[in-house]
Amino acid sequence: MSEQDDPEMEELLEQDLLDFSGLLSEEERRTRDRVRAFVDERVRPGIAEWYEAGRFPVELAPELGRLGVLGMHLDEPGCPGRSAVEYGLAALELEAGDSGLRTFVSVQGSLAMSAIAKHGSAEQKSRWLPEMAAGRLIGCFGLTEPDAGSDPGSMTTVARRDGSDWVLNGRKRWIGLASIADVAVVWARTDEGVRGFLVPTSSPGFAARPIEPKLSMRASIQCDVDLVDVRLPADALLPGARGLSGPFACLNEARYGIVWGVLGAARDSYRAALGWSLTRRQFDRPLAGFQLTQQKLATMAVAVEKGQLLALHLGRLKDAGRLRPHQISIGKLDNTRAALAVCREARTVLGGNGVTLEHSPLRHANNLESVRTYEGTDEVHTLVIGQQVTGLPAFR
Repeated sequence: MSEQDDPEMEELLEQDLLDFSGLLSEEERRTRDRVRAFVDERVRPGIAEWYEAGRFPVELAPELGRLGVLGMHLDEPGCPGRSAVEYGLAALELEAGDSGLRTFVSVQGSLAMSAIAKHGSAEQKSRWLPEMAAGRLIGCFGLTEPDAGSDPGSMTTVARRDGSDWVLNGRKRWIGLASIADVAVVWARTDEGVRGFLVPTSSPGFAARPIEPKLSMRASIQCDVDLVDVRLPADALLPGARGLSGPFACLNEARYGIVWGVLGAARDSYRAALGWSLTRRQFDRPLAGFQLTQQKLATMAVAVEKGQLLALHLGRLKDAGRLRPHQISIGKLDNTRAALAVCREARTVLGGNGVTLEHSPLRHANNLESVRTYEGTDEVHTLVIGQQVTGLPAFR
């Protein structure tokens, strides 16, 4: 009998220990349930195969557009204009399927589309955002470089004027979606400081190569990008972005989504462990009947529930226009660490079977090793919080 055919089992798996759902509005619950149903129908049946093959299911892009999760929280032409909390709930449900799926939505919406929405001209917004929100065009965000990860201020990519044009030269690394993108938001040094450019990926001199092989985020795409004398017209410049505050504003959008997303991986892993422990029998009793197993399950459940409350609090602050960068760092740092611990512990409940792709916890744990690093490492977010606590910057 499957878990879906066992009402008692389903009730145990779906328990809401702290009545988190009771803190949500009816519209927020509808958004959550709609995205969860999509993941159950379109992601779970294929994710193990995609992960093993190292393939991102790009065919889902227009479906995600119709689902309304691309640029979900942007109030711009063609964008859904939903709340920050709704976007967070969607990120959680997407990552319960796989971090690669949530990463696609994050790169597309919180990075590439957010850059255009925050810093673009009216013409740039109308040209790109509606098609990107529909999933018909894909974007990427080129900030990180081979020698400039946590320190984007040391980037070496440059853009120089040549008449009315701009010419870009440089390299970027770990650029999500670059090999399938239609447009790249590229950040480069200029005589006016760091500026952002919209680079059609069909431009001569633009080349993207997927980084392979990977042990993490296998159902996702990250690339090396080369920019060799890429010539752009004057209107490729994002007029509203000057200095590193431009890309950082977009990074904070992505980091906020991660605060929620990682809890999806944690919840899915916890439920996998709980379901297994209730049906797997050893020494003539279910694994769930042993004290050490219950300790593991209780610890995992508390971590997921606590993380949801933190994410919701930050979401309410964001919707009220009061969310600050150090608060995002608290959420990204703590929820990612907690989620990774949950996934690893869930794997132990599954025993040796947990190292196969039949079960999700180790896949989630592997993915979270990447999530823990991108959009700011543990160390970077620790120092952001430390600066807020002490008033003293300690990055250099």
